[in-house]
Amino acid sequence: MSRHGHGPSGPPIRKAKDFKGSLKQLVRYLARYRVRIIIVMLFAMASTVFSIYGPKILGEATTEIFNGVMAHISGAGGGIDFARLGQILLFLLILYLVSAGFSYLQSFIMAGVSTRITYSLRGEIQTKIGRMPLSYFDRVSHGEVLSRITNDVDTLSQTLQQSITQIITSLTSFVGILYMMLTISWQLTLVALCTVPASMAFVSFIVRRSQKYFVRQQEYLGHVNGHIEELYGGHTVMKAFCGEEASIRQFDALNETLYTTAWKSQFLSTLMHPVINLVSNIGYVVVCILGGWLAAAGSLTVGGIQAFIQYVRQFNQPIAQLGNISNVLQQTAAAAERVFEFLNEPEEEPDHPRVHLEGPEESRVKIEGRVEFQHVRFGYTPEKVVIHDFSARIEPGQKVAIVGPTGAGKTTMVKLLMRFYEVGGGAIRIDGHDIRDFTRDEVRSLFGMVLQDTWLYSDTIRENIRYGRPDASDEEVAAAARAAQADHFIRTLPGAYDMVLNEEASNVSQGQKQLLTIARAILSEPKILILDEATSSVDTRTELLIQRAMDNLMRGRTSFIIAHRLSTIRDADLILCMRGGDIVEQGSHEELLRRGGFYAELYQSQFERPSQGAGEAAK
Repeated sequence: MSRHGHGPSGPPIRKAKDFKGSLKQLVRYLARYRVRIIIVMLFAMASTVFSIYGPKILGEATTEIFNGVMAHISGAGGGIDFARLGQILLFLLILYLVSAGFSYLQSFIMAGVSTRITYSLRGEIQTKIGRMPLSYFDRVSHGEVLSRITNDVDTLSQTLQQSITQIITSLTSFVGILYMMLTISWQLTLVALCTVPASMAFVSFIVRRSQKYFVRQQEYLGHVNGHIEELYGGHTVMKAFCGEEASIRQFDALNETLYTTAWKSQFLSTLMHPVINLVSNIGYVVVCILGGWLAAAGSLTVGGIQAFIQYVRQFNQPIAQLGNISNVLQQTAAAAERVFEFLNEPEEEPDHPRVHLEGPEESRVKIEGRVEFQHVRFGYTPEKVVIHDFSARIEPGQKVAIVGPTGAGKTTMVKLLMRFYEVGGGAIRIDGHDIRDFTRDEVRSLFGMVLQDTWLYSDTIRENIRYGRPDASDEEVAAAARAAQADHFIRTLPGAYDMVLNEEASNVSQGQKQLLTIARAILSEPKILILDEATSSVDTRTELLIQRAMDNLMRGRTSFIIAHRLSTIRDADLILCMRGGDIVEQGSHEELLRRGGFYAELYQSQFERPSQGAGEAAK
């Protein structure tokens, strides 16, 4: 809860985008489990029917006792017939045991169904994540996605287990109890029925009011989880820049809205019981008065009155349960809407391969490493174009450097080359074949990539390197580490290659992380290399060692190097100088310096002193 009170706050409450559509889609999803669900329904109905019949049998036992006592008092009989009474009670015991058995079986089967649904949905979400375009994750936080996998799927599973069986038992109870009441006294039944419209009207009112709060509760639960996940992931940065207060304020605002919506939804759902009980008790009092009059008139037995009173006490329970189920269904629909909204998100455009790197001889091609950019145009959003008209031709084995100021489009070109994003215009070709003529997996299998931001996962160092080629032997892993100048520091660590990296890989330094990712790239033996500031996180001495390893690795391979420190790419065969999404200059290091253009300015700027640069800017 917020530390600053609990008053309503936040943006206006939103209703579900497609409430009925989400329920319909959920029903279609449940169709694959239709056999089990039908069995659950039948068992739930059987359990309810046997349970409903119990009070009438108990009423017969009460009548038997009453008649025996009255006969004994009047001297007209031998008293209570215990043999008959025992038969009635034994039959009643069997009824309740059978009802309990069916209830256990339907609960057991439904628990299996809900667990399978949870398992299946999480698997589908995980598969969906692999098919989503990167643009989705540019605009949606990781915490939001995690919330759908955890909170929303759990809510869906739990509420389904409750709602399906309760809907069946409540409807069966309502119809069964009504039938049993009619068999006892139609007059009393009419009185009891007068309470139904009032109860149903109140339930309908609560459902309409609570729907929007349940939807918003799930939505803001995702926002809170997303904020916490990002806060935890960037904890060091947040502490370094004294962002605690701002983070707390943001959390309080989100948590306040979550509190408000959760409070309203729970209040409205719990309000249902007291009001329905009030209506039920009013009807109960009227039934008792009329029942006593009918019994005195001889129109109704004492056991019949007792059974009917029991039924009256139970009569409004199905209505209250249906009201509760309607609230549960609000949660179910809200969770289902978020889950299916994610599952229905547009995926990457399907591949339409025309050529392959493997397979039949007629469609298989051999890649040498020639890359062509032909008038490439791209924007992360249609209204904001990043790459305007990019054209370049790189021959096999060339070492190509891409330089330019921050935001010039250097890394974007690499993402387009590997089909992380699709070009908006023009084409990228490898050995004359449009990269869209290959599958994405085949295109990416051609590349070895070392990024400025390292990525390692929680496993041994050996397995992190082997990720580049899962079938590599331990000897090949060690050889790749030696080529990347990483073998020495690995052997000094506790456990050496078997040391387990933690979740954030914070038990090794940033430079060591970079060396491990370089070893991974070396192990993959790619046709084309992409080095995006690959040596930016290592010291000068280590950089020289890595540079030697890279020179050996790049020999005979087409290589793309993105670098800000221009001293590291002086020996490149071709330098592409970018500004504002276009190539403004290209050539070798010496050629570009002789021209005295934009590249020469960039190169000279790295030798300027800060005070000198400020003075030049002020002129």
